[in-house]
Amino acid sequence: MAMPVIVTRTPEETEAVGRRLGESVGAGDAVLLTGELAAGKTTLVRGLAAALGADPGEVDSPTFVLVQSYPCRPGSPVHRLHHVDLYRIRRPEELDAIGLEELLSETDAVCAVEWPGGLLERRLPPATPVWRVTLTALDDGSRRIGITPPPGRVLAGLS
Repeated sequence: MAMPVIVTRTPEETEAVGRRLGESVGAGDAVLLTGELAAGKTTLVRGLAAALGADPGEVDSPTFVLVQSYPCRPGSPVHRLHHVDLYRIRRPEELDAIGLEELLSETDAVCAVEWPGGLLERRLPPATPVWRVTLTALDDGSRRIGITPPPGRVLAGLS
């Protein structure tokens, strides 16, 4: 079931949505982020990182390196946040080259994937809990964020 749409007006508000998401995800979850360029995907991941105990100041768009991993809060069930950008990936072999299936299979990590597309959808491990996040930049500079949680889960802060 889709959650209500959230509208943010500043990058700080978008990060706050990411923090709420970070309070909701669990080890082994995948967060699939879709939206046009500059829609706020990486900004949202900064908030996700902060909630998981990773350094949000270290979070940059992994467009050219494809995968960045950040250590999370010691003692947390989530040991790492993997931040993946598939914008430049066009062939299944390229997913193999970056070890995406292995990252998604880690039961002590959260994997946030920008530009997931059809290639990834066909490669997700079947038992992976998937959060689907869609960001849309609006003409007034605000962002519309829709979050669909895995079955049986909800976004923190919503009743």
